[in-house]
Amino acid sequence: MSSTFSKLPLRLAAALLVLALPLAAAKAAEPPRVMLETSLGEFVIQLDMERAPLTSANFLQYVKEGFYNGTIIHRIENNFVVQGGGYDTAYKSKPTRGQVVNESGNGLSNKRFTVGLARTGSPHSGTSQFYVNLADNEVLDPNPARWGYAVFGTVVDGFQVVDQIGQQPTGDVAAFKASAPLTQIVIRRAFLLPPATASAPVTVTPVTVTPAAPAKPEPTPAPSPAPAPADGNAPKP
Repeated sequence: MSSTFSKLPLRLAAALLVLALPLAAAKAAEPPRVMLETSLGEFVIQLDMERAPLTSANFLQYVKEGFYNGTIIHRIENNFVVQGGGYDTAYKSKPTRGQVVNESGNGLSNKRFTVGLARTGSPHSGTSQFYVNLADNEVLDPNPARWGYAVFGTVVDGFQVVDQIGQQPTGDVAAFKASAPLTQIVIRRAFLLPPATASAPVTVTPVTVTPAAPAKPEPTPAPSPAPAPADGNAPKP
């Protein structure tokens, strides 16, 4: 009898360990979420580390370094994209790290509220700049004839803030032409959020969107403040 009772604590501990392991694994696998505090409000981006590991890690490193603090949203294309993460409040380009391999073939599509890595016409030229899709922009996805733009995250909170940013008046500001916000929109701070308390990751509720406007220039960081290419197509691989 005494031997049976002496084994009970070990059995209980083992049972608790078995129950705890799935919870620990779920917590470890929880996608990172980044809060962007802007002068127009806050929104949260959930990164897809499985589908876009290189692009997500690149973005997360810039966040951890404080790179985005004090940068601006320098481009707004109504019903298309908002773009930022490359210029400071003096409209000067910030020095960046190396370029990222294009992960546009990861199966993620440029749907409304998804987040992608901006680049120049060169397929693997993305660095720090990112964009948020304001509409379903499949024109930015890859196809057999061209490279696409890599989606690496999704806005999961603050949708109204993103829409508000996308509706701001634009024009010629500094060296930027036509699509720069007339009132400066500042990313005051970008930081990694602690794991969510909910048992499951936040998911996006499908949003009904109006038909997209005619094709517009694709997101591009451009080495110097200059308008995006007008052809709307990425070069062939």
